[in-house]
Amino acid sequence: MSRTSLTLAAALAVSLAACNPAPEPELQYGPEVNLPEPKRGLLPQMVIADPSPWGDQVPAVPAGFEVRAIATGLGIPRQTLVLPNGDILVAEGRGGNAPKLKPKDIIAGPIKARGTTQVKSGNRLTLLRDADGDGEYELQTVFAENLNAPYGLALVGNNLYVANQDAVVRFDYQPGQTQASGEPELLTPLPSDINHHWTKAMTASADGRFLYVGIGSNSNITERGMTAEQDRAMVWEIDAETGMHRQYATGLRNPTALAIEPTTRQLWAVVNERDEIGPDLVPDYLTSVQEGGFYGWPWAYWDGHVDDRVRPQNPEKVAATITPDYSLGAHVASLGVDFSSPVIGPEFAEGAFVGMHGSWNRSEPVGYKVVFVRFENGRPVGQPVDFATNFRDDDGTTRGRPVGVTVDPRGAVIIADDLANIIWRVSRVGGPAVAPQPAAPAPADVATGGDTAPPADVAAAETVSQ
Repeated sequence: MSRTSLTLAAALAVSLAACNPAPEPELQYGPEVNLPEPKRGLLPQMVIADPSPWGDQVPAVPAGFEVRAIATGLGIPRQTLVLPNGDILVAEGRGGNAPKLKPKDIIAGPIKARGTTQVKSGNRLTLLRDADGDGEYELQTVFAENLNAPYGLALVGNNLYVANQDAVVRFDYQPGQTQASGEPELLTPLPSDINHHWTKAMTASADGRFLYVGIGSNSNITERGMTAEQDRAMVWEIDAETGMHRQYATGLRNPTALAIEPTTRQLWAVVNERDEIGPDLVPDYLTSVQEGGFYGWPWAYWDGHVDDRVRPQNPEKVAATITPDYSLGAHVASLGVDFSSPVIGPEFAEGAFVGMHGSWNRSEPVGYKVVFVRFENGRPVGQPVDFATNFRDDDGTTRGRPVGVTVDPRGAVIIADDLANIIWRVSRVGGPAVAPQPAAPAPADVATGGDTAPPADVAAAETVSQ
């Protein structure tokens, strides 16, 4: 498409989106929501982030907390992993490989891209080290490079697992290492011939036997046909030793982050739902992931609502659909989740932090922040609480977009910002609320991008996902 035609298409899209936008009700959060009727149109109402430097500003955090940038100049940071010795690994990169299907795809793609970073994909892991524990990370060095859009991370013993967009690979890791000692070993390929939703979220089971990998759909709502959705919109369970895998749960349109809830050892996910049926449908969600469970995509969404765009219909699948545990609101684009710990403080001791990348298809933008969802007895309750904001102003000025969130057992929340290419560290003023839990012996450690340490009878460190 020529520059002139692209400009005209963009202008058309913006004008269509701006024509008499219907009022949008407030987002609905929590276990029970009343959904509006679907609304279909030529194009969604597109309001794109307007990137701007942070300058002398920083994210806004609750009273009693402080925030600082601990790494800058990264190559699109997505997820982080806190290692047992306190070092942090950052997965950097941008993937995707999916042909445009309709004119709206050609129009929407370049417009959406204006609200993202323009730096080159890092395709690497960067290691950060705070040697003296003062919250300043003096070392920022490349741990491994020449990866393929790495995203999910997990450490099990001395095995460091990386979920590239096309495969899970395994590095040998020794405590204190600052650079990989060699090339990674292939554990198992992942679906990637087409990669509409390319991110491969990952976490490890509490005992370290299995890896769970989230694999997003290859379309919004089966526009490429069901053949393209083979082994998509699901979570795989992978044997961490052999690479053998099976479908663990299905019908999850785009599971962008995974974590293990530390008291129940239950797998949880944040999932980005479908688009193009209105600004308030369908809610993205936080949910426990049941073995063998089906969560609706593509035939149904939240509480068995039928999506009549899908042909042929499948009443049996609709009837089997599991309602998610907690609505995060439509189009917030949740890309990170991690469970908290008492070290963060009593008001955030039990629950999950969720990184919301932010919407592109609502006239009233939503997301662009990190929230905390309180848990009781292993279940989410109440309304989400803002934990890190000021990423976006009401006039559209957007300084950052949160992706992965990881709880550091030493008393901090680590936030990856893939617009500003910064890693933020949020911690309590004066130090952790309680003494940090000592690291377990390295051979038994289980660290995965997206969780904190499980109970003491299971040696574990962290979980990174998204």
